[in-house]
Amino acid sequence: MSLLTLARDLKRRKGRERRSLFLAEGVRAVEELIRSELLVRGVLVTPQLLESARGSALRALIADRRITLEQVDERDLAAAADTDTPQGVLAVAETPEQRLSSIPISGAARIVILDGIQDPGNAGTIVRTAAALGASGVVALPGTVDLWNPKVVRGAMGAHFRYPVVHATQEELFDFLGAGSIPLWGAAADGESIGTRQAPAAVAIALGNEGAGLTPAVRERCELLVSIPIEPAVESLNVAVAAGILLHELRG
Repeated sequence: MSLLTLARDLKRRKGRERRSLFLAEGVRAVEELIRSELLVRGVLVTPQLLESARGSALRALIADRRITLEQVDERDLAAAADTDTPQGVLAVAETPEQRLSSIPISGAARIVILDGIQDPGNAGTIVRTAAALGASGVVALPGTVDLWNPKVVRGAMGAHFRYPVVHATQEELFDFLGAGSIPLWGAAADGESIGTRQAPAAVAIALGNEGAGLTPAVRERCELLVSIPIEPAVESLNVAVAAGILLHELRG
């Protein structure tokens, strides 16, 4: 199978899960991927990008790691890409094997739980924000967008490549938190104002669906519901923005 055909198959979640591979699209994401320790199967690039200064530098990075480089025209690349503007490059890499046990829970652990977050842009921004603010890892529950979706990977801008991002069932998550004696807090509009209670040494914070909020099962398991005080005229915050505020508050 050619690299181009493989990339087209990886646009589908079933293809990514079956092959344990994912796509990174865009110059920044591919640069970060190549600099990481993940195994890159190959890179597709357009001649137009290689003619640019940044494209030339990218070619040198690829050559240094002895990664397969194939040139394709813009039309073929666009057909293989999942994002609207792939910027003339995409890479195929192996999805790292990460489990809940990959998330460090010692010290001031902060674990971000995505409970039905469906927008890939929001999910990618949350992954990037969690990594930037020192959270231990991100866990996606059923109903959440695939964290290895190309749009999520691009939105996280390289955080995936050095940071635990895990898919798990609710039962697996609850068992993991219980074994580590880690309390679960949930973000909810009717929750207690964040900052009024000191966070424990380790805590998991659940963020619900953009419209429906937390699922009943997760909400029921939360030891505390927390909210962000906002002006009455504003109904709500974007979930990725809320994640950043909550993590900053929990950072202490």
